[in-house]
Amino acid sequence: MLGLVDFSARSNEMRFQLVDVANGRIAANWLVAHGRGSDPGNSGWLKEFSNRPGSNATSRGSFLMADTYVGKHGRSRRLIGLDPENSLAWQRAIVVHGARYVDGIQALRAGRVGRSLGCFAVEQRKIAEVLERLTKGSLLFASK
Repeated sequence: MLGLVDFSARSNEMRFQLVDVANGRIAANWLVAHGRGSDPGNSGWLKEFSNRPGSNATSRGSFLMADTYVGKHGRSRRLIGLDPENSLAWQRAIVVHGARYVDGIQALRAGRVGRSLGCFAVEQRKIAEVLERLTKGSLLFASK
């Protein structure tokens, strides 16, 4: 399984796909937030990527799914950036986690979901599925 995030879509769209590479199909779709620093106007559109600490922006590129842990947002999975554009993901604590501000009803009403501090935040009710299906050692690729 491969995680693929298409940040060219607005945040109210299911832009986080779980790709079943062996069978050549999309196995699941999820809402996903981008960072505040990537969308300063809170429009729902990712405007820019950053790898800079303190930017609160989302990074692009390939990430390796690492260990899970329980933190502020509950069960989450650490990410290791594999490219120069995301090499500081571990140090910046960019992870996959669930969040109340990512919600299908809000996406319909506001035309967007909330923003993270650069993390790949999904619906709280979907985080268990995401972490179960994108296990340690899986690849996540994000771009626009």
